[in-house]
Order: sequence, then structure tokens, then C-alpha cells
Amino acid sequence: MTFDQLGLLPELLRAIKDAGYTTPTPIQVQAIPIIMAGKDVMGGAQTGTGKTAGFTLPLLQRLARHASSSPSPARHPVRALILAPTRELAMQVHQSVVTYSKHLPLRSVCIYGGVDIRPQIAELREGREIVVATPGRLLDHVQQKSVSFNFVEVLVLDEADRMLDMGFIPDIKRILAMLPKERQSLLFSATFSNEIKNLADSMLKAPQLIEVARRNTVIETITHRVYPVASDLKRSLLVHLLTHQEGSGNTQQVLVFVGTKFGASRLAVYLARQGIAADAIHGDKSQQQRTEALEAFKSGKIRVLVATDVAARGLDIDDLPHVINYELPHTAEDYIHRIGRTGRAGKQGDATSLFAPEESQRLADIERLIKRPIERVEITGFNIGTATPERGRERGGGGHRREHEEHRREREVKQHDRRPPPHLPAPVAHVPRLDPRLPRLDFDPNKPYVSKLGAVETSAEKPAATRPQKPVAALLGGFGRK
Repeated sequence: MTFDQLGLLPELLRAIKDAGYTTPTPIQVQAIPIIMAGKDVMGGAQTGTGKTAGFTLPLLQRLARHASSSPSPARHPVRALILAPTRELAMQVHQSVVTYSKHLPLRSVCIYGGVDIRPQIAELREGREIVVATPGRLLDHVQQKSVSFNFVEVLVLDEADRMLDMGFIPDIKRILAMLPKERQSLLFSATFSNEIKNLADSMLKAPQLIEVARRNTVIETITHRVYPVASDLKRSLLVHLLTHQEGSGNTQQVLVFVGTKFGASRLAVYLARQGIAADAIHGDKSQQQRTEALEAFKSGKIRVLVATDVAARGLDIDDLPHVINYELPHTAEDYIHRIGRTGRAGKQGDATSLFAPEESQRLADIERLIKRPIERVEITGFNIGTATPERGRERGGGGHRREHEEHRREREVKQHDRRPPPHLPAPVAHVPRLDPRLPRLDFDPNKPYVSKLGAVETSAEKPAATRPQKPVAALLGGFGRK
């Protein structure tokens, strides 16, 4: 089947051709006719199978009747709302909307947190038919009264399972309560769970279930392998894989996943010290920093991008050959989302995991979920039980000394960061003062005074102004009494 057989508008077919696509994916073949018929949809597909275009194209087809080139904001009310869990995913969906609507006079905007809200308010007030948003920032605009949902005809929840994982359920329920009851609702998710079904029951009306693959399955074109390694040597093994493995030339892109934001930044710095161009992307970085890092990775300026699970859903990188799990995810489903960044659109991909003994249960959960064992590959000097730091010292090897030297330099950097700048005076030592809240009763000037704070001052050190004085009433002499 071709896109011409799906009944799409000529303007959309031109945009699809301009983008270089000719054949729809299975999820697109099933979803596009049903959505164009106006039915609610609950769609599930493996990540990377084109589900974004599966709902974007029919959505644009439905809104084409409202297309207008008028500059009046009143002619461009919000008619479609697309919710995504992360900034990166929202930007990816918005880019698809822009790509496929290039020949239609429809306006769209992407709103997310972490950036100044005022430019987004200005765009919304100019009028936008399609709003792609993260739930939190959308509610900020609701509070600012910069967005209205009175004319919304279509609601799309993309990556609904990730929204559940990130705690967006209360925000989603607030947004659902503001939308018109008569609307078309679409829910797309890479995985399904009982919570997703409950959410679908509350927002969908007689939905059509579209599931082009078994739940929680992985793409067949991805090769899986794990490297058993002592946790202390994971960084050294990662450098070895990036520099010595066959086919790992400097032009190859590698996406590395870790468990924490601090771990991502630390690992990126370590790789840079080893001469490997790397950067980190995680939730603590500003939107500008995340965008710059992603663009540098896509353009080839940096070879390795270290990311947390928050970025697992939103990264859309063409022809990404390798994904490495530096740390196995706590949830087996996240393994699917991580490796789904490679092997997209039927291309070959490589998923590598570094496996420490304490991660045995996580690996077992992953193999149980994907219903297949993962190949173990051992590298001499790094496999578990033969390359611990203690044995490295006994053999006289330099691996442990290098690790120790790295930690020493990191401690020196942290200590240096805490020192005051050289142009500022040294901080003055704390001088104990009397606690002014203490009563002055039974004060003996010949005995040392002890405050609640533990400061001790003798009568010789105490200024005269702090010695007991006569009551204020006695000084006034009864002033003001009748």
C-alpha cells in the first residue's frame, strides 16, 4: 500500500513526498483511516515505527477545513491539543506537524517548561490551531489565561505510559476536565498497562484498539548483548568499547544511558578526559543546553551523548547505530524505550549493556519481558571475578592507580570550587555574641556569662551598655500615670 491509497489530501501527499517517504508503516496503515473516520483510537506500537505520523497526518486532514490565511487570531482558535511527557518529545512531534502541514495554512506552536513563557504567550495570542505541549507548562498557560480550549476537536496523548511514570496523571485529569465533551480522543503508547487501560476508559469513547506488535516487544533488527564487568571497572570498559571495538570509528554515534543526572554529567566529563567527544543531557540542564547538546550530537560534533531515562522517549536521531546501557534500568520496560532509539525504520541497530553482579535481577526481568536470553560477551581483564581493584593491585597493574588518581583530581576540583575567589578577602571568623533573648535577671558581673549558644564572656569583656540598668518605669518617674 502507498500513501496515495489512504485518501489523504494532495497537500499532505506533497509534504510526505518532500519528506522522502513513499510507503506507510503498519501502524500508519491501520490508524490513518480510522482516525480520519472520526473514531477514538487506543494505539500501541513499538517505538520507531512511525506512530507520530500515524496520528499527525489524519489530524491535519481533519483540520484542513479550518485552514485560513487570515491574520486575525479569531480565525485560528486551538482546535487540536497534543500532550507529550517531555520537552524533547514535544519538539519532535511539533516538527512532524510542521513538516506535514507545510502546504496548508494551519498554525502550530510547541510549549514546554524550562524557558521564558512570554514568547509562548505571544504566539498563542496570535492564534494557533494546533498546540503541542507538556502538561505542566500547559497548565501554566491556563493560569495565565493565554490559552482557551473552547474549540478543541481532537485530543492526543502521546507516550501515555511515560506520563504515568512521571506522575502527570493529576495534571492530565485537570486538563481533561477543561476540554469539550464532544471531541475525538487518541491515546498512543509504546507499552500498555492496567493504569493505561483505566485512563483510556475515562477519556475514550468506544475506542478502536490498534496494536501492530505484541506488548513490550523489541524491534527484530536490534542485536542485543551484555558485558559482565565489575562495577568499579565499568568506566574503563566503556572507554575500551568506544575506542578498541571493531567498527567503532570516531564517526560512529553512541547514545549511553545512565540512571541519574549526576552520573550522566560525571560520565560525560570522564569520557572527555579520555579524549572522547561527549556531552550529557538530563533534566537539570536548561532547554538551551539540552538543545545544543542534541544538535551537536546529530551533527557529529560530539560522538557520545550520555542521557538519563527522561530523554529515552524524546530523542529522535536518524540512523543511530549504537545504544549502550551503562547501567541497567530499574524498570524492564525502560530497556525497551532506551534501545528503541536505534534500529528505527527497519534499519540495523546495536544494543549493548554493561552488567554488574548487583544488577542480576534487573537483567533477569529484562530477559523475561522480551522473552529471550541476551548473549553474554566477556572481555579479558574486565569480566567479573578477574578484574577487581584489589587483584589489580596484586598484579601490579595500573588500572586501580588510574582510578584512584581520577578520584583524587575530582576531589581537588570540588575543594577548589569551594575556595573564595582570590580577589575577595578571607571570611572573618565567627565572633560569639550574647543571646539577646536571655533575661538579665540575677546577673553577677564577677562571674562569667554563658549564653544559650555556648559563648562565654567575662565582665571585663562585656561593654558597659550591657550591664544591668534600672527599670525603664523607674527612670520615667511614673510619667503618664493618672
